[in-house]
Amino acid sequence: MMNKRRVVITGLGCVTPIGVSVETFFDAAVKGKNGVAAITSFDVSQFSTRFGGEAKDFDITQFVEHREGKRMDRFCQLAVASAIQAVKDCGIDFSKADLDRCGCIYGSGIGGIQEIETQHIRLLNKGPRMVSPFTVPKLMGNAACGTISMMYGLKAANFCVVTACASASHSIGEAFYNILDGRSDLVITGGSEAAVSPVGLSSFCALKSLSTRNDSPETASRPFDVGRDGFVIAEGAGAVVLEEYEHAKKRGAKIYAELLGYGATADAHHITAPSPEGEGAVRAIELAIKQAGIPKEKFDYINAHGTSTELNDIAETTAIKKVFGDHAYKLSISSTKSLMGHSLGASGAIELVATCKMIEKSIIHPTINLDNVDPKCDPKLDFVPKVAKERKINYAASNSFGFGGHNACLVVGRI
Repeated sequence: MMNKRRVVITGLGCVTPIGVSVETFFDAAVKGKNGVAAITSFDVSQFSTRFGGEAKDFDITQFVEHREGKRMDRFCQLAVASAIQAVKDCGIDFSKADLDRCGCIYGSGIGGIQEIETQHIRLLNKGPRMVSPFTVPKLMGNAACGTISMMYGLKAANFCVVTACASASHSIGEAFYNILDGRSDLVITGGSEAAVSPVGLSSFCALKSLSTRNDSPETASRPFDVGRDGFVIAEGAGAVVLEEYEHAKKRGAKIYAELLGYGATADAHHITAPSPEGEGAVRAIELAIKQAGIPKEKFDYINAHGTSTELNDIAETTAIKKVFGDHAYKLSISSTKSLMGHSLGASGAIELVATCKMIEKSIIHPTINLDNVDPKCDPKLDFVPKVAKERKINYAASNSFGFGGHNACLVVGRI
């Protein structure tokens, strides 16, 4: 790498259906705990899919005052909670930091859909004069990054990335570049989503993207399994604190891993389907590895996008084999989505949090519900089925792919 600046990960935070802190989330992930169940936040009796991944233990008042939380859509509440956790974990005292060099780049695939639904009902039932003045500040996709920056007074780069299910990984990648380029020394980054709502669920039902295993929700998210029938919608948020290496070292910060490479490409193929043979994914992974400067043979683990849809699972495994060749069979590959469903624009950040913890603890969480690997995904690959696997990880990649043909790959390494 020509650039001498290095970027490290010094703080982690998350809210997920299997845990509302990093500790509870990762403990559940290693144990293969399932976070998918019947949806209880609204009446789903008329929906073709009636389950999902809800963060049922989440309570915003554990993070901010009740009145402050009420002024946020749920996606923003989840984002704020993940950021507060990550900042606390990284141990920085912002009162002593140069806030002109600290930023927030935080994504969401959909933004405040629950606020849109609430205010639309109010508009229809009570008229336009009864629509809340807080509607716009709550529904806008950039509400999360704006709120986080105001909480801490961060005055460097502040924007929201919207690339569907790649939103969080693209946010983290752009934050990485922002620090590499010398524009910031620290960036809070990640992604959030709260689309388990009537319109959110019905929209994906209409697309026929979702599993309909209503009689067995806990087995519905089954990436790479020949019996899968679609993905499981979920909510959640993940945040990481990225920091320039010398900046982190100077203040004695704990370092989870080094962010070494980032690849972003487009399929330019179809609005909801990946390109055939995973061509766009191949180029994203190749770009990230090239920037990292790490030989492919030194990689140990891939956190797969692993959605539990036939098109994605086949395209992604094809891409992995094309990039890594024979070494693909020496990699461990697992899907965080098997545990909790697909949290869309939050997923890439939650999966990077999981990957950092797997590097720290030298244990890989399993891909649950994997009974029979789809022959088109190659049963000879190690998908870490059902049971966690002890393995030291020196280098790992995390993939995210989104509707619209957006591809992202992040490469991290032990430090």
